[in-house]
This record gives sequence, structure tokens and C-alpha cells, in this order.
Amino acid sequence: MKFATSLGLTVGFAASAVSAAATTTKMGVEQPSSAPIYMQPVVQGCFSSSGDLVFNSTQAFNSRGECGQTICQAMGKAVAASTEGSKCYCGDSYPPNSTIVEDKYCNAPCTGFGQDACGGTGYWTVYNTGIELYGVPYANESSTSSSTTSTATPSTTTLSGGQTVFVTQTSAASKKSSSNTASIAAGAVVGVVVVAAAIGAGFFIIRRRRNRQIEEEHRRNAAVNAFFSGGSGKAPSTSGHSISDSRLDPVMSQRRMSDGSIADNEDYSRRILRVTNA
Repeated sequence: MKFATSLGLTVGFAASAVSAAATTTKMGVEQPSSAPIYMQPVVQGCFSSSGDLVFNSTQAFNSRGECGQTICQAMGKAVAASTEGSKCYCGDSYPPNSTIVEDKYCNAPCTGFGQDACGGTGYWTVYNTGIELYGVPYANESSTSSSTTSTATPSTTTLSGGQTVFVTQTSAASKKSSSNTASIAAGAVVGVVVVAAAIGAGFFIIRRRRNRQIEEEHRRNAAVNAFFSGGSGKAPSTSGHSISDSRLDPVMSQRRMSDGSIADNEDYSRRILRVTNA
């Protein structure tokens, strides 16, 4: 009888211990942030924004491994996040650094492993999937999925409880400087192209005008040659010849000196028949 009573008491204490252990196990506890591990999903904190992350699916058995590894890592995404216990997001950058909040806000139990938290209502548990360890950027405050990747400077942030998170902050000044430099470079290139086009057009116009002048001069020379050659295409040669009037008497044209006085009112260039009374 005593043995049975002792056995009953032992069983009762064991059941009470199991029940107490069950009641003390907390559900939906956010895992502490830690350094990324290659090809392993590691929690990077609780965020109040999803940033550039894109909703992938709702999982009936969601967990850190399901969302961070099976889904997002398989897609080649560096970042994963869970919210409301079952929803999985994937992307290439963490949410904005300014949206990191205390872990207590991520308190929704994962549907596949209730002891871990998978975000909360309006909060996301963010994971590094292990594809890219320390080069993952944080999204800008006003960034969208189409925003370009900017230069980032790694640093560390310590949360409550001594948790350390590796942070990559984006420099807005470097973005603006890069944008201004690109605009100036583009303007300079356009200016050089315009000047080169103007110079080329001017050279073309001058050359065309010169060719036209040469053609005009050639036409005039050809017309003059045709006029003098009578259509034969050759200019007449004047060396050794003189142009004389065919009306002149050949004999008289060869006379150089007169035999006597010559009357001014007489024309001696032609033979004149004189009639006399004999």
C-alpha cells in the first residue's frame, strides 16, 4: 500500500513537472541577432518595415529554415523575412536601418515552429540567407524596388540585451555626388558632339562651295576655248601669225615706205582704176 502510494506520488510529481515545463515554454520568441553564417539563415533583427523585400507566399508551416533557406536562398536572394507567423518575403537588401525595433515587437509564433517568432502584426523578422554575408545593403528610406544600388559603409549596431547587428549604411551624399557627376559628364559629352557636328558641317559647306567655284571656272574656260576654236575644241595659235584684214591689197600691205608724198584723203590700200582721155 505504501509502495503504491509512493508510486502515485512520483507519477503525480512527474506529471506536474511536465505540465509546468509546458506552461513555462514561451512561444513566438524572437531569436537574437548574430553574425551571418554561410548558407545558413540567421536572424538580423526585428523591423517595422519590409523595405524592398517582395512578398513571396503564405506558408502553412513557416519557419526560419522554410522562408530563409528553402524559399529565398533557393531563389538566390540574400535576404528573407517573415511576418504574421506565416508570410514569407524575399529580396536583396535589408529594410531601412532606421526601422530596426526591439525584439519584443516580433512575437508571432512561426506556423511551422511555434517557439520561434516570425515577425508580428506590422513587424518583420529579417534573416540573412547566407548567400552574401557582409555586403548586403540596407534600403534607403525612400527607396523602391527599382532604385539603384549605392555605395555602402559597414558598421555595427548594438541592440538591447547586448545583441550586435552588422549594419551597412547607405551614404545619401555619395548618391547625390555620383548623380551630379554623371549629369556633368553627360552634358560635356553632348557639348563635344554638338561642337564636332558644327565643325564638320562648316567644313562640308566650305568644300562644296569651293568645288562649285572650280566647276564654274572650268565651264567659263571651256566656253572661251570653244569660241576661239570655232567649235573645234582647240584655241587658235597666234605665234608667228598676225591677224590682217582680207580687204587689204597684198602688195600694198607689204609696202613699208612710200615712194613719194601721199595724199591724206586718198585710200591707197586698194587698186583704183583711173579713166583718162587718151
